[in-house]
Amino acid sequence: MKAVVFDLDNTLFDHTGSATTALRRWVAELGVPPSDELVAEWFVIEDRVYPRWLSGELTHQGQRRARLHEFLPLIGHPVPSAEDAQDEFFERYLRLYRASWTAYPDARRALEVARGNGWRIGVLTNGSTTQQNAKLAATGLAELVDVVCTSESLGVSKPDPLAYQRVCEALGCEPSDVLMIGDNLDLDVLAARAAGLAARHLDRAAGTVLTDLLRVQRARLLHLGPC
Repeated sequence: MKAVVFDLDNTLFDHTGSATTALRRWVAELGVPPSDELVAEWFVIEDRVYPRWLSGELTHQGQRRARLHEFLPLIGHPVPSAEDAQDEFFERYLRLYRASWTAYPDARRALEVARGNGWRIGVLTNGSTTQQNAKLAATGLAELVDVVCTSESLGVSKPDPLAYQRVCEALGCEPSDVLMIGDNLDLDVLAARAAGLAARHLDRAAGTVLTDLLRVQRARLLHLGPC
């Protein structure tokens, strides 16, 4: 094993927690009582609209506008008619989202363990280059990451095999020498394995800890010996 590649959102970076905090504050500013139901709908809309950007159907800004068109009627708020007004409106949410950015408590330690193992470290994320790099910088993780590959920078997104192969190339490693870790079983584990990487699933709902996954992998390699 020569390198480890992490997913970012909901693996190293707490997107769900950050977005939930931001959304609750945002709807309260709009005069609407925040609720678990509204938070759940926000993520349903995100999961439905965001892939339209990954597929090229919408621009990154366009998927934000589309989310407004679906969400604002749920809280009885009119959607601004002009696109620049929609962008300004969404920016009010983004400011709160950025203010809420946080890494998981085990994220930095996991990167330090990987470094201690002598592995190069990459991040592979289906996100925009500017925002994803900003998350790593804001949470203090950027200094521990060697390579950041986004769907925007690569021109392909997970689960396309090229996404995994290109992050391996950027790390200077063969896929067979790289471990992928992420929270999404389909994108971060099954598709990574299909592309030739080893992969482990981070199931935070089951209490899985990032550092434990790395230690298990390290112990397994030591047990196997040189190959």
